[in-house]
Amino acid sequence: MSLQDKLDAFKADFQAGKPPYNVPYSVIETMHRATAELIASGAALKALKAGDQAPAFTLNDPDGQPVSSIDLLRRGPLVVTFYRGVWCPYCNMELQALQAALPEIREAGASLVAISPQVAANSRKAVRQNALTYPILSDTHNDTAAAFGLRFELPDYLVELYKSLKNDLPAFNGDPSWTLPMPGRYVIAPDGTIVYAEVNPDYTRRPDPSEILPAIRKAAASVA
Repeated sequence: MSLQDKLDAFKADFQAGKPPYNVPYSVIETMHRATAELIASGAALKALKAGDQAPAFTLNDPDGQPVSSIDLLRRGPLVVTFYRGVWCPYCNMELQALQAALPEIREAGASLVAISPQVAANSRKAVRQNALTYPILSDTHNDTAAAFGLRFELPDYLVELYKSLKNDLPAFNGDPSWTLPMPGRYVIAPDGTIVYAEVNPDYTRRPDPSEILPAIRKAAASVA
């Protein structure tokens, strides 16, 4: 089953109000509205694309150790995935799918990191909950996401909904702003050029990890 098949199955259960979420349809309608408005805004069109130069970043892992994109690119291509947080079931399924694909990603010659705005404690939770063995990095204030063109501010009505659901982003992220990254996945060649980019303002849509492998192999071959 592909990653998107799994996401679609979860989404169907979620929207049907099945346990453990038991979400009323009014909540789903509000989420649909926010996603539709983000799509209509054209925000994703402003994100970095294949052919652009990737911004360099240094972010901390859950143990407070800095991880540098420049250092990783010296070893070969780099896969970067931006996700919303451990509170997002769609993100967790994506992280698990990337973990399952990690042997192929590494065999193709690439490193992998996942970036979210959450504090270290929540990154540690993501590692434990999803049994991850690749670096999970904290992007305070979504500044690196902004450099990739992914950061957006939640509309007031969605903020109020999140508060009612106890989805306290300022607490999760250690940041008073209500911002998130649009989910995005990039493959960066060793020279810093983006060779694959997939950004979707609909957080329920994620590319399958297998889709990045040709770009990784091509980028690795170019420096072999």
